[in-house]
Amino acid sequence: MYGLFTLRDCAVARAMLCTGLMSIAGGVWAAEDIQFNTDILDLNDRTNIDLSQFSRSGFILPGTYLMQVQINTQSQPEQRIAFYPPDDDPKGSQACVSAELVEQLGLKKDQLTQLTWWKGGECLDSSSLSGMEVSGDLSTSTLRISIPHAYLEYSAQNWDPPSRWDEGVPGLLLDYNLTAQSISQRNTVSRNNLSGNGTFGANAGPWRLRADWQGRIDDENIRREQRLEWNRFYAYRALPSIQARLMVGENYLYSDLFDSFRFTGFALSSDDNQLPPNLRGYAPEVVGVAKTNAKVTISQQGRVLYETLVAAGPFRIQDLNDAVSGSLDVRVEEQDGTVNSFTVESSSIPYLTRPGTVRYKLASGRPSDLHDGGQGSVFGSGEFSWGVSNGWSLYGGGLSDSNYTALSLGVGRDLLAFGALSFDVSRARTTVQDESLSGSSYRLSYSKRFEEYDSQVSFAGYRFSEKDYVSMSEYLNARHYGKPVGGSKSLYTATLNKHFRDAGLSAYVTYTDQSFWDLPSSKRWNLSLARSFNMGSVKNMNVSLNMFRNQERNQRTGTQNNNTGMFLSLSMPLGRSGSLSTSASSSHNKNMYSARFSDQLGERSHYQLSADNTSVGGYLSHVADHADLSLSASLKENNYTSLGMSARGGATLTPYGGAGHRSSGVGGTRLMVDTSGVPGVPVRGYGRTTSSNAFGKAVVPDVNSYLRTAASVDLENLPANVEATQSVTQLTLTEGAIGYRTLDVIAGHKAMAVLLLPDGSVPPFGGTVKNEKQQETGIVNDGGSVYLSGIRPGEKMVVSWGGVERCTLVMPVNLPADGLATTLDLRCQMLMPDNAAPASASRIRITNTEITPS
Repeated sequence: MYGLFTLRDCAVARAMLCTGLMSIAGGVWAAEDIQFNTDILDLNDRTNIDLSQFSRSGFILPGTYLMQVQINTQSQPEQRIAFYPPDDDPKGSQACVSAELVEQLGLKKDQLTQLTWWKGGECLDSSSLSGMEVSGDLSTSTLRISIPHAYLEYSAQNWDPPSRWDEGVPGLLLDYNLTAQSISQRNTVSRNNLSGNGTFGANAGPWRLRADWQGRIDDENIRREQRLEWNRFYAYRALPSIQARLMVGENYLYSDLFDSFRFTGFALSSDDNQLPPNLRGYAPEVVGVAKTNAKVTISQQGRVLYETLVAAGPFRIQDLNDAVSGSLDVRVEEQDGTVNSFTVESSSIPYLTRPGTVRYKLASGRPSDLHDGGQGSVFGSGEFSWGVSNGWSLYGGGLSDSNYTALSLGVGRDLLAFGALSFDVSRARTTVQDESLSGSSYRLSYSKRFEEYDSQVSFAGYRFSEKDYVSMSEYLNARHYGKPVGGSKSLYTATLNKHFRDAGLSAYVTYTDQSFWDLPSSKRWNLSLARSFNMGSVKNMNVSLNMFRNQERNQRTGTQNNNTGMFLSLSMPLGRSGSLSTSASSSHNKNMYSARFSDQLGERSHYQLSADNTSVGGYLSHVADHADLSLSASLKENNYTSLGMSARGGATLTPYGGAGHRSSGVGGTRLMVDTSGVPGVPVRGYGRTTSSNAFGKAVVPDVNSYLRTAASVDLENLPANVEATQSVTQLTLTEGAIGYRTLDVIAGHKAMAVLLLPDGSVPPFGGTVKNEKQQETGIVNDGGSVYLSGIRPGEKMVVSWGGVERCTLVMPVNLPADGLATTLDLRCQMLMPDNAAPASASRIRITNTEITPS
């Protein structure tokens, strides 16, 4: 008879029991029987003891146990592990490593063919892998598996091989990002607008179904304009066996060789996110300066990718998706109604591939416009990158429809200490507006991390295009709108980070220069300098300088819009957590001087108060359980007022329940944690904690796809009547998955109790008490005393010893208000005869001096 056991750390009684037994049985071989000298234990009745689970050192009674699996110190979710007597030792016990568990080990294919099995092919013979060790530990409910790294596909911290990935559970989701602004001036203009974007989604097995939306309502005096549109409908899934991602529906062509455009069709591409972290790609970032509390909108070809409220001063947005590539349109709307727009080029780093592997991207469909529908004929595209050797990569690809063809070929070189370099040539030929055009484009890319100088060139690149070279997006625009064909001449981009640690100085520089054959060029550069220092008794002062120049070509008129500015700030700590700063800025030929004070309001809220030569304002942000909220307000001279609000959050529904939550990325990966139905339990991911709702559900939104994620109960902030017997869970989720895990949490009163059997005796020392959820709530001490947790009025609990449930307890309906100050006397109603014993357990002969299996 095999039972299912769950072992947990439980209060003082378990610690005392384990310590005492270790002193009794120390130094005995694992395979030998243990004789316990019970005189060491301070007990009144040494004849009434249940120590069957400790009768052999290292021995685990045959059965099935719920244990956490640990593979080379990396913890995996709890699983049911069976222990069987091995063929050569009928009295022994050995963990059965099943075929399902072997899949989670991440072994190389060569090692999989060498495996041998026992118990009819059900369990792995660990001796078939030299150096592999498997051991169980009941005190921590852990199965430890040690495997030489040479047998594993790849080993990296916080990364698991595909065999351990979790596709999550079925569910529905809604993520949103809403921003409202109101700007008014007495007797003149009043402007109000509400904008938002987000994603509806559904998960079914490995498939992710998504629908992206965006909308805006503009109200200016008596005129109102409103628009709500669906960006795209699409579905995708991961293909772990080929480290790829399949997407069908409305999509954007994300290419490392060609420009991006919208289309309807399918795309199959290698997914860098499925690789270990140090082999992944590069994500773009956007930097700029806001004169006031402003709204920043980042879009691409009309589709909003990111929208947020920022406080006055420099901003840096770094949490864009690393799948984004090409030109990004950035719009900064100030509270005084002025708008500053610029373009950011998010090119990728040099195209290099691991030796012996091939990365690829395939796509086919029909180009489409966000507002006008179909735009071109059916096209096909494909590109690849082949890691020829440790130093060289060869890459290329093609893109074609009925009137357009482009081919590209390039080579990448790892220069080791000198960085990485790639060079490619693209050739395009097209017929549009009754004209045949053919030209070439050349691109050079470079990246280098200078560890010895604590600096990094994140990306530096140059691209030159001949006058008759036409990109796919230029061809589509000319065909659909009748715009001029081609025009792009050259593009320089560079990003540099540098830290001067001895001087406490850091520098960040970005530069973009794009020229055209027949139109004015566009340039943009940004320089940020920051230094920390101490002055007398004032510590951690900071001075920063941000300078920028934008020279942008107006897409409609073709004219130049120039804007040069700077922002100088000096800040110092004030109070326990506050900061006071003064700044001077210049932009659009206007100078501004301001002072700001910012501080925390608890752990979840942050505020900023500001004043300048013409206005006063405030900014407040709050991290709530269900959304990230922000509020900004300002008052300018001549009764000019502005108010802004934003909310960013989501809701997730699964067959196990639902919850509202914060959102770190629309439509992204998330983890639902079930706190055993207990409300108000604080749960932490990698960000702020969130409390479980009335149904005991909480959603952790800050989850990275394909990286091991941990969620835990915040033990320091648990309510007084709640106890977590399992406080941490770990898993690795695929992209867009809704993970689901349960943490073992007990809610209820705590009290000392004395258990009595019907004949007046007491349960044996070492017996366990469990509630109706099979959660262990106590362990029997000397004289039937037990420390009970999770007591609910009128609830039943079961007392077990010898591996069998023996009797039931009924908790009092009226519990004492003084809790631990009162000892409960509880009668235990027998479930079966006292002399019953499990068929698979050894009977115990008890004397005054020893316990031995008989």
